[in-house]
Amino acid sequence: MGTDPTHRKIAIFGIFGAGNLGNECTLQAMLYNLGRHLPTAEFSCICAGPAETASANNISAFPIREGRLPRTNNALLRFLAKAFVGIPLELYRWFKVISRLAGHDMLVMTGTGMLSDLGIVPLGLHYDILRWSIAAKLCRCQLLFVSVGVGPIRHPLSRFFVKAALRLANYRSYRDRFSKDYLESIGFNGAEDKVYPDLAFSLPKTTTASDSQREKERNVIGVGLIKHSRRRATAENDETMYQDYIAKVASFVGWLLERKYTVRLLIGDVVYDRRARQDLRASLERAGLSSENGNLIDDPPQTVRDLLSQLSVTDIVVASRFHNVLLSLMLGKPVVAISFHEKVDSLMSAVGLTEFCQDIENIDLDKLTKQFATLEKKAEIVNLQIQRNT
Repeated sequence: MGTDPTHRKIAIFGIFGAGNLGNECTLQAMLYNLGRHLPTAEFSCICAGPAETASANNISAFPIREGRLPRTNNALLRFLAKAFVGIPLELYRWFKVISRLAGHDMLVMTGTGMLSDLGIVPLGLHYDILRWSIAAKLCRCQLLFVSVGVGPIRHPLSRFFVKAALRLANYRSYRDRFSKDYLESIGFNGAEDKVYPDLAFSLPKTTTASDSQREKERNVIGVGLIKHSRRRATAENDETMYQDYIAKVASFVGWLLERKYTVRLLIGDVVYDRRARQDLRASLERAGLSSENGNLIDDPPQTVRDLLSQLSVTDIVVASRFHNVLLSLMLGKPVVAISFHEKVDSLMSAVGLTEFCQDIENIDLDKLTKQFATLEKKAEIVNLQIQRNT
């Protein structure tokens, strides 16, 4: 541990710098809160995109995993690479992790969906989380899991890695009750762990758009898109389910445009949601709908500030990505959630808006239009409800 209590060295771990605006929102909230309480602390980041993270936040940043095995389709060469390169490389990675954490007072694991198996394999990020957790203990560095979401975690090895890492922690808190209950259901005893609202709710309102930035359109409906649209989809039916999702969202956008609403397309990931935007626009064009008269706004945000600015000038939001929904609620916007994950269900339940949530794999367009109409009619009441529960 550091000897000077007024100058702490704190490393923040997460999938940052990879284009996901929700993850960047989590990092900004963590830096904001740590900076308020520990103004003399020195921060660094262990993340997926160190160059991007360092540039955007003016802090030191390092990769989660150093080095890669050479890629090859030849089975023999893959075996030789693992035998003669893989083992030394793995030892090197452990050395680099320990050397990175040496002299640090605290390692903070936070947010970014890293404690679920949504797009994560056991020997990927989950193993890395355990590696960094063990290294923290070896370096006598406090290990904190702060405002993390957990589950589902279906692979037994992933469950082992995640639970082992959590057991090493000095402190654990979760962003929703679902996460804590889920851990208990897979055999992790965290009775003393805390549940607090997601870190993004703590962002200062000054980070949102100012009144001078507000657009003049009224009845602006934000429609959030997501490329990863599956809950229970398999490799065989994933594309079919995605195309069904795009078709239904396009139909809903067309319904809004026919009723003279202005529609603003929203994304939450500047990389993965690009295809969803393009496919939706193509579907609308095939239906004879365009943005030439300005009633369809497609200006994808590049930063959290961009996203907040865009959300602040909407009247109602219909979205899937967790932080599109969360940030809309933080700004007091009525939301219909097309949920792709249990964390979205849990968030909508926590603010008392379960009736305005439906499953992304079973979108009912008639129900969606009725949910939207009800939400529009009850907007003032819903706004007060959101303020009470966030």
